[in-house]
Amino acid sequence: RKSMIGKFVICRTYSAGVHTGYLQEIHGTAGILKEARRLWKWTGAFTLNEVANDGCGEDSRISNPVKEILLTEIIEVIPCTEKATANLRRSRNQKQ
Repeated sequence: RKSMIGKFVICRTYSAGVHTGYLQEIHGTAGILKEARRLWKWTGAFTLNEVANDGCGEDSRISNPVKEILLTEIIEVIPCTEKATANLRRSRNQKQ
């Protein structure tokens, strides 16, 4: 877990959804993401593992970032490739 500090990751939580951002801290199941975006809907990938490798489609819904967010009940943290990071750092919040 500590090796993911500072990396761009995808976090799936128990009840707050899926978020992307730079992992700043993690303690048990709580963590802080910097430059955090909510991944509300993704297309072009079947699983979050695929999203972490390649990013997602243009008709996905990704929020504008917040400076930081405290997430509790994190159940999954997946480090992203450079390709996925570039893709996921762009907001896509137009209604479909």
